[in-house]
Amino acid sequence: MSLRATYMTEDIIIQISNKIKEKRKAKGITIQELADKADVSKGLISQIENNRTVPSLLVLINIIRALNLDMNEFFNEIDQHSQQAKVIIKQKSSYQEFEKEPAKGFQYKRVLTKNVKNFPVDIVILELKKGARRSQIVKTDAYEYKYIIKGSVEYLIDNEKYILEEGDSLFFDGRLGHKPANIGEDTAQILVVYFFLDSDK
Repeated sequence: MSLRATYMTEDIIIQISNKIKEKRKAKGITIQELADKADVSKGLISQIENNRTVPSLLVLINIIRALNLDMNEFFNEIDQHSQQAKVIIKQKSSYQEFEKEPAKGFQYKRVLTKNVKNFPVDIVILELKKGARRSQIVKTDAYEYKYIIKGSVEYLIDNEKYILEEGDSLFFDGRLGHKPANIGEDTAQILVVYFFLDSDK
């Protein structure tokens, strides 16, 4: 049985793919380790994470179990309805919190995941508590757009520092090593848009 059932839209498939990648990275598990635990090939995990194939229901269940995730919770966080409309309104209360990489003072809330002309886009609100900063450089398989809603943020990108204030914005290739830091006196809030790339990393 395939997940490509009539009620499944490409946007939902992208949400599932992104969620698998997110949870794997948050747990510090490599693609190979997840493949071994789920008893599938490394190539299949990579294809699933990069939206190039749809897993069978059995494979998807094995992956979710291999990640030690609760099945109901995993699917409850997938928005199966609003994506199909031509006009999509998301109430603030429906934004879904998630962990991208473990970092104190970082709070991510997913606003919307959408497939635009076969191009996966993820829209997120990131809040950085006062003094929050990453200890490790990170890389993302996406181009990233950042708009500073409030606060003062320093971005280190490819060993160059950029200071952004409220109303400033930034666009860069997320494959460059980067990390943000809140250098202001209050919580910073950032609108983040990820334009995903096709990558096996």
